[in-house]
Amino acid sequence: MNSSSPIRILIHGASGRMGQALLRLARENPALQVVAAVSRSGAAIDGVDVPMFASADLARCPSFDVAIDFSLPEGFDAVLAACKMRKAALVSGTTGLSTQQREALAQAAHTIPVLWASNFSLGVVVLEELSRRAAQALTGWDADIIESHHVHKKDAPSGTALTLGAAVAAGRGSAPHYASLRAGDIIGEHSVQFTGPGERIELIHRAGNRDIFARGALSAAAHLAGRPAGNHRLADLIFSD
Repeated sequence: MNSSSPIRILIHGASGRMGQALLRLARENPALQVVAAVSRSGAAIDGVDVPMFASADLARCPSFDVAIDFSLPEGFDAVLAACKMRKAALVSGTTGLSTQQREALAQAAHTIPVLWASNFSLGVVVLEELSRRAAQALTGWDADIIESHHVHKKDAPSGTALTLGAAVAAGRGSAPHYASLRAGDIIGEHSVQFTGPGERIELIHRAGNRDIFARGALSAAAHLAGRPAGNHRLADLIFSD
């Protein structure tokens, strides 16, 4: 890839809240060029001046270097297939993937660079690493993860909470306990708590808006373009420079 040329981005799930945030923020980055926006219907989006495509017409999209996917599990197979066919990278934040879809993603990593994350906040990337290190040092302490989201979020614990829980388990050898709250319009709050005799440590991340996730995904796409095939981690990409 010519380093002086913009990275060509396809946004899959463009009509959703994350998709629209990606479209808006990508315009602010001259290093990125959105060449196609894909939604279920392909209908025009107010204020969006990039080519729109319906999900069924994904194969007709122009060439791209990286697809950013924030859609639904029903649409994941098609965008993964498109990336494999185009030899393009895939950045995905789609949650609720089946075991078969996760296996397909792992297989695709043999031929293209892929990155799946439950949360693209750079702060959460740091929180994950801090949680692992704290758990490793505090193996005899209780470990709990408390997460809060808006009333419309269906999965509990959240995908981010489970990711943090995996980091805790990697550090101490056992999983933490989880507690979930669904209230109002909370965008996302996660607390990793370690409690020992007479003392407690809390590691907390609060999301103030959804733009933080879109910025993280765009940053991941910029870092992933041109990388070798493989299953990449957000932390490795963001903090490798």
